[in-house]
Amino acid sequence: MYGSWATLSKPAFGFLTSFSTQLHSSKGFRNNWSVAYQQPRGLLYRPGKSLECQQFLHSSGFSIFGRVEQRSCISAVLTDENSDMMHIEEDTETVAVLDLDPGLRPYKDHFGYRMKRYISQKTLIEKYEGSLEDFAQGYLKFGFNREKGGIVYREWAPAAQEAQIIGDFNGWDGSNHNMEKDQFGVWCITIPDSGGKAAIPHNSKVKFRFKHGDGVWVDRIPAWIKYASVDATRFAAPYDGVYWDPPRSEMYKFRYPRPPKSAAPRIYEAHVGMSSSEPRVSSYREFADNILPRIKANNYNTVQLMAVMEHSYYGSFGYHVTNFFAVSSRSGTPEDLKYLIDKAHSLGLRVLMDIVHSHVSNNVTDGLNGFDVGQSSQDSYFHTGDRGYHQLWDSRLFNYANWEVLRFLLSNLRWWLEEYKFDGFRFDGVTSMLYHHHGINMEFTGNYNEYFSESTDVDAVVYLMLANNLIHSLLLDATVVAEDVSGVPGLGRPVLEGGIGFDYRLAMAIPDRWIDYLKNKKDEEWSMEEISWSLTNRRYTEKCIAYAESHDQAIVGDKTIAFLLMDQEMYSGMSALVAASPTIDRGIALHKMIHFITMALGGEGYLNFMGNEFGHPEWIDFPREGNNWSYEKCRRQWNLVDEDHMRYQFMYAFDRAMNMLDEKFAFIASRKQMVSCANNEDKVIVFERGDLIFVFNFHPESTYDGYKVGCDMPGIYRVALDSDALEFGGHGRVAHNVDHFTSPEGIPGVPETNFNNRPNSFQVLSPARTCVVYYRVEESSDESVEEGSGIVSVSVSVIEEDNTNAVDRFVEIEETTVVEKDDDGPTLLKGL
Repeated sequence: MYGSWATLSKPAFGFLTSFSTQLHSSKGFRNNWSVAYQQPRGLLYRPGKSLECQQFLHSSGFSIFGRVEQRSCISAVLTDENSDMMHIEEDTETVAVLDLDPGLRPYKDHFGYRMKRYISQKTLIEKYEGSLEDFAQGYLKFGFNREKGGIVYREWAPAAQEAQIIGDFNGWDGSNHNMEKDQFGVWCITIPDSGGKAAIPHNSKVKFRFKHGDGVWVDRIPAWIKYASVDATRFAAPYDGVYWDPPRSEMYKFRYPRPPKSAAPRIYEAHVGMSSSEPRVSSYREFADNILPRIKANNYNTVQLMAVMEHSYYGSFGYHVTNFFAVSSRSGTPEDLKYLIDKAHSLGLRVLMDIVHSHVSNNVTDGLNGFDVGQSSQDSYFHTGDRGYHQLWDSRLFNYANWEVLRFLLSNLRWWLEEYKFDGFRFDGVTSMLYHHHGINMEFTGNYNEYFSESTDVDAVVYLMLANNLIHSLLLDATVVAEDVSGVPGLGRPVLEGGIGFDYRLAMAIPDRWIDYLKNKKDEEWSMEEISWSLTNRRYTEKCIAYAESHDQAIVGDKTIAFLLMDQEMYSGMSALVAASPTIDRGIALHKMIHFITMALGGEGYLNFMGNEFGHPEWIDFPREGNNWSYEKCRRQWNLVDEDHMRYQFMYAFDRAMNMLDEKFAFIASRKQMVSCANNEDKVIVFERGDLIFVFNFHPESTYDGYKVGCDMPGIYRVALDSDALEFGGHGRVAHNVDHFTSPEGIPGVPETNFNNRPNSFQVLSPARTCVVYYRVEESSDESVEEGSGIVSVSVSVIEEDNTNAVDRFVEIEETTVVEKDDDGPTLLKGL
């Protein structure tokens, strides 16, 4: 028998029947008949003790509990044997994520309920489809597939009364190609080969024509189409589906394996279409040949590609998807995209795809929305009424409880992983998926009631759990990132623990903080405590991707950090042949500091949007009627950074250096993170990450000579990276060939007697608006000063273990003064 949670349609493949029964007990079961789980209503939880979030966050705060009213409208029927029900009960009795955060325990019923929903759905899929992995190969059945002696085309369209396949191959006359409908709403036709060749030629146009209940015939692009194109010579021309089945000689063959998963992703977010210096749409092959080498040279290890899925409106930035299995034809063919990904892998770069499963373009002519002709939610990809429409995005919303929607979306994930060899995904719009209110007019405060209530869309949560389970079962080393602004607990914990299963979440509050400071506060008003709090305020055991700015801040109507800092002077003051104005000097200094402290303190991974690494001026404005369909501001001006006389090169070089610093010392992945100083008066932040000491001086004027810096391990410290170095557009005030000897502070193991809770300290020169990183020299290091250059050539035995408890191994050394060697000029350590 077929059971469904909420409103599940009949599956297109499987021999199931559907009915609904409810019981009043959430744990009752009877032999050989259906059991319905219903969420308890109006559960009142007693407020628990306030828990210091140091256990769960890197910074202090409180978890707030309160009244929770859970949904009663979602009920479901599971038809199965008694043993299966017992198995589900046992599997959901203990939810491990509750042990990580005791503040979640009042919501045990919520977690248990969604785990039952997840396990039940997965069990049904395994029973009637073989496995979750098999279920996610819908593209082998739906759409166009070569089978012996012909092409088989299948389409799920329960609302259609009649259906045909039309295209170039039959002169767009479907009268001889009528399709047949089965009991599950799937239309099918087999088109025999003709003369030993496929009846539908490769790269020819096709569409699905069907008649709906009003007796009207409509033409739609097949839902599972693998390529779609448009006549670029016709303004606002509709897209056509394209039958894509190239001969073997034209198929791209992958040559390079996937690179291993890095301990911390350094992500370069990129849009292929706008990656050219010229005002036009760039191609996949141009990006592969011209941009990938730049990304590699700047020491990123991951590329995140936006706007890969076909979208008829270019200005949507790829977020209003029309054809989910098709690559964006503006930049080339499926084989061209494969070339790009293979080229990235050859350079050691992993490739993530920006996947949009949170909503669908409202476009009826070109997209999936064209299959909605007013039918019920059970027979549609979407919810009906207000629940099926996103008010802010003007787009349609999936019915994640529908069997065929699950097949479509899960298959979509497997398609991109296996056909194109992507290494993971960045899921867009996760906040919209998680809640019925979609985050609209919602200010999340951290109150747990905001996450676990009747507002939670459990159907979407279950889908995301299934999706993450599938991705990691297909590709163990996959990287999956969630774009979520709400901060819901458990998002970044494994599914088996009761989490939703993402590897990382985007730290979306960080760019908001920087924008607020740059727009609304004078430099003197910047709070070091607030900055460090914003960067460290994340859930313990749930990893974050930190970023100072992304594509969102670059869109027309907003400003990038560089533009906020330097504005109009970027048009006239960026020549390095003349002295920098105070605005440019400040702008470049703070641009480096903001991006670097975000990387070093903000998360377990880092992201930068294409061009922001060198302070790309202006904003992004896609071609539209308001700008006369111009591409002038829909490109990246690489010439600015390639010119030796332009100051953009300094920010670009610093970006390369800070990535190399992580490549060398792996500080982003380190769990050792300690902010020892956030001095609002001095405007100084000092912290340890991994085995490095970071000193940020945000003061606009004050330079501190002999500034005491706390540290964990005793020894000799030297400069590893200096934002004030001349090669980064700085003033060269910090000597790089200086040994900084530590002094013991207080009693070992007694933090209150130490300096800023650190058992050791050393003194540094900290100029205004600079950041300097120090590393500890191992006794076995073989170091020398390169004659005439001041570059320290280092062969350092990097300390790999986590030294969180290194205070226990404290060795007292005599207090000494700083010993300086001849300074031949401020430069980076060689190799950084």
